Amino acid sequence: MVTPPSPELVIFDCDGVLVDSEPLAVRIQVEVGAELGWPLTAQEVIEKFVGRSDKSVGELVEARLPGRSAAWQQRFKDLHRAAVDAELVAVDGIHEALAGITLPTCVASSGSHEKMRHTLGRTGLHDRFEGRIFSATEVAHGKPAPDLFLHAADRMGVSPAACVVVEDSTYGVQAARSAGMRAFGYAGGLTPAHWLEGPDTVVFDDMRKLPSLLAGLRP
Repeated sequence: MVTPPSPELVIFDCDGVLVDSEPLAVRIQVEVGAELGWPLTAQEVIEKFVGRSDKSVGELVEARLPGRSAAWQQRFKDLHRAAVDAELVAVDGIHEALAGITLPTCVASSGSHEKMRHTLGRTGLHDRFEGRIFSATEVAHGKPAPDLFLHAADRMGVSPAACVVVEDSTYGVQAARSAGMRAFGYAGGLTPAHWLEGPDTVVFDDMRKLPSLLAGLRP
């Protein structure tokens, strides 16, 4: 059995890992679906949408409501921006976790750069990752494809095997595994722990534990 190398880079997802935006997004998707003709429960939104890129969500909407995906996404964008301004907070414990991590870090998210400037900016996290923020808009295929994480690793000059991904969605941990990276599945949000379990994945529910978990990967 080959021992994986010591980690050299921690790749953070954004929504649900750095910023506690997933409850807002799920609530708004339910609202938009009710308005536009696709009634969805919160559980269905979590299963179908959470962790996917805007493009992927748009394709799902278009398949269900032909010709309505642009209206759906614009309505979601408008409501989401208002909710972020009024309600968004950082994920509990993330500031402490980041203060305790000594490895290089970056962000790789299904969200657009515009969205991340807004959400990370509102929570005081954007400056911490300035110049090291990557979006699914930069690659051909979003999560669960490995493209985004491989792109982030390449831009940061680190081999995939030396990267660790912190994710909170099923599609995100699948993407990390497909990229040949170890994953930490954060189960302190909306995604049940058993959805995140799998090979090369450590599931945890307290961000404050992340520095010690990362330290445990070093020989």
